Amino acid sequence: MNKIVAIIVTYNRKVLLSESITALLNQTFNQFDIYIIDNASTDGTFDYIQDKINQFQNIYYMNTGENLGGAGGFHYGIKKAVEHNYEKIWIMDDDTIPTPTALEELMKADNILKDYGFLCSDVKWIDGDPCAMNVPNISNDWISNTQYLSYGLLNVSQCSFVSCFFSSKIVKQIGLPFKEFFVWGDDAEYTKRISEAKKSYFVSKSIVIHKMNSNIPTDISQDSPDRLFRYKFSYRNMYYVNKKQGNKLSMLLYYYGIFLDIKKILKSKQNGKWKKIKIILKGIRDGRKFKPKIEYIDQ
Repeated sequence: MNKIVAIIVTYNRKVLLSESITALLNQTFNQFDIYIIDNASTDGTFDYIQDKINQFQNIYYMNTGENLGGAGGFHYGIKKAVEHNYEKIWIMDDDTIPTPTALEELMKADNILKDYGFLCSDVKWIDGDPCAMNVPNISNDWISNTQYLSYGLLNVSQCSFVSCFFSSKIVKQIGLPFKEFFVWGDDAEYTKRISEAKKSYFVSKSIVIHKMNSNIPTDISQDSPDRLFRYKFSYRNMYYVNKKQGNKLSMLLYYYGIFLDIKKILKSKQNGKWKKIKIILKGIRDGRKFKPKIEYIDQ
């Protein structure tokens, strides 16, 4: 068994998953295992990738038995990785395509920094521009941590789960991500929790491609009807994340964002305006009583 494991959470995207696995198998640093965490896909995912699973002994397939959402999938995979005694964990979505040196550059940063919370890659969209959904938040005290800038490392406070690298040690210290989030916001909460425990860094030389359909941030006013159910989790989860900050400004910004979202809904030309507004209001109501508990792994 290797000391590093890459975790891909997937659900009904077998073609993208196959491309992601191929990109992992082509890494210049190749001393790692691969966990495929399948949220009970119904599109024949296992059959589609079975040849790769059979051909490469470092690929492990795990079916969760039900759709746990991205949050539940990462919770499941990270817990398994720690329990199986991996030292380092690299997580990503099934539409993440790492460039060949993505992990090599993360390992270089790991060697330079020694002790850190998380490392995150430079996430590009398919046209090479920065992926708007995956821009990390720069730490407020980055100016006092510039000694690593010459290596292309910048102190950050939050990132997405599209190529995030951390140790089992930090997981044991701060606990697992909230599986209750289901989708959206779990990465913001978890990486913030990590960076509050240890300084964390953006690794500019580690590049991955996020093969989203578009490079436009999610927008309830313009999104398709089949995706609207996700937003109830988004508004609920972000209520929790902002409330957890413990200051009035974060909640004011949360409500101001909601005001802008409702304003865009009312001005849009799409149907179902009241349905979208009701989703937002339900998300707020659910957020007020949403109190997930951190699950720790028995050390």
